[in-house]
Amino acid sequence: MKRQKIVYICSPLRGDLEGNIAKANFYSRFAYEQGCIPIAPHAIFTQFLNDGNPNERKSGMAMGLELLDRCDELWAFGPLISDGMKKEIEHARRKDIPIRYLSESLEEE
Repeated sequence: MKRQKIVYICSPLRGDLEGNIAKANFYSRFAYEQGCIPIAPHAIFTQFLNDGNPNERKSGMAMGLELLDRCDELWAFGPLISDGMKKEIEHARRKDIPIRYLSESLEEE
């Protein structure tokens, strides 16, 4: 059996927290439908961490980067690249993790 690709879902969180988590779940579903295993830390960690607390946000970002190290690719979604996304993309570049850019409508950019 072929090993499934693990992809890191990179999309904005701040601002419309509820809406952005819903989008992350939508992007995760898309990755799943492509035969991949999606990892969307910002949709998971916000269940028990407070993104408005600087220490908890920092912990969430650190844990996310640790997960990114274990992923085969990073998929960045949407027209906006937030500060958090920039850190994740830079981390992926340093680690030579392939990056795929997609629009909110799931089209390749």
